[in-house]
Amino acid sequence: MLSRLREQIWADWIWFPEGYGWADLTDHDGKVYPKTQDLWVTIPIALCFLVIRQIFERTVATPLASILGVTDKSAFPYFCSTSKNPTQSSIEVLSKQSGCSVRQVQRWFRRRRNQERPCKLKKFREASWRFTFYLVAFFAGLAALIDKPWLYDMKQVWEDFPKMPLLPSEYWYYMIELGFYLSLIFSIASDVKRKDFKEQIIHHVATISLISFSWLVNYIRAGTLIMLVHDSSDSFMEAAKMFNYAGWRNTCNIMFTTFAAVFIFTRLVILPFWIIHTTFVYPLTLYRPFLGFYFFNGLMFVLQALHIFWAILILRMVVKFLPGNHIGEDERSDKDETESEDEDGGHEKLQNGHAQNGHAQNGHTPLNNNHSKKD
Repeated sequence: MLSRLREQIWADWIWFPEGYGWADLTDHDGKVYPKTQDLWVTIPIALCFLVIRQIFERTVATPLASILGVTDKSAFPYFCSTSKNPTQSSIEVLSKQSGCSVRQVQRWFRRRRNQERPCKLKKFREASWRFTFYLVAFFAGLAALIDKPWLYDMKQVWEDFPKMPLLPSEYWYYMIELGFYLSLIFSIASDVKRKDFKEQIIHHVATISLISFSWLVNYIRAGTLIMLVHDSSDSFMEAAKMFNYAGWRNTCNIMFTTFAAVFIFTRLVILPFWIIHTTFVYPLTLYRPFLGFYFFNGLMFVLQALHIFWAILILRMVVKFLPGNHIGEDERSDKDETESEDEDGGHEKLQNGHAQNGHAQNGHTPLNNNHSKKD
């Protein structure tokens, strides 16, 4: 019964145009085609990404944060990178360092655990990791596609479909991209939760489904174009976040404005009017519609709806850059670490490293770090 159900689900007429089927994806005459079992490779790749990320954040992102001036005062580094539940001996050490009583230190950690807000250093390290991947992935993808005809004539994505042999560069491009998005799913519990958390989940699931499905039915040429378009703008956004956390406002504004321009052009112009037109409109001149055609383009429309949603947020942030305005926090981020004004004096000492009635630096508390650095 299960085998019969599987045959019905994976019937040729569902996933391929009339006259084609899974038999067309069988290796022959030295030509290799994508296979379902290839996707299992992405799981160890995703796990490798998680390990590489931890090494990168400790050995590259953290020193870079120090160079750019991203710091979390007093007990914040300990809270973020060491433990949210320090031992008694650690509490005593922190008490001496901050000039607070042991009880005040304990109260501070308890309040911080209740708030559970991500510290600035954690957000910087996360942005640094994503910036590095998106930048490398974009140029690697561009190198893989620079000599491919469908990069310049998108109608070529349907040339000889579905009997298009798999190229080594396409294989690794797909496996690495899919592995990275899987790693984002695996790390979602520990990553910074932003205001668009639900939309991010939908985006990751839709992206993984789109990449996996396009692999199974050999929509790989279209898939490579979609991945390249997505990677083209994301590195600018992560760079803008990094400079925002560092307080480099002018550089942040430049990077974010560049991101906004690239995002709107690639996601709201190239993707819908060139790529989706090629995957949804042009195929109707070649084949009769089939279920796989609707499924693939349905996922494309989900991504496009998310792009419109994010474009609205981006434009709201761009307005803040206009003359007389200043950049605010990332529209998608939780607010930076701030405490209410009615906290007791010991709490203030632990945050700021000053005496109970100590002054603020440059008119701001060191915790908020909202002052602008001269780029």
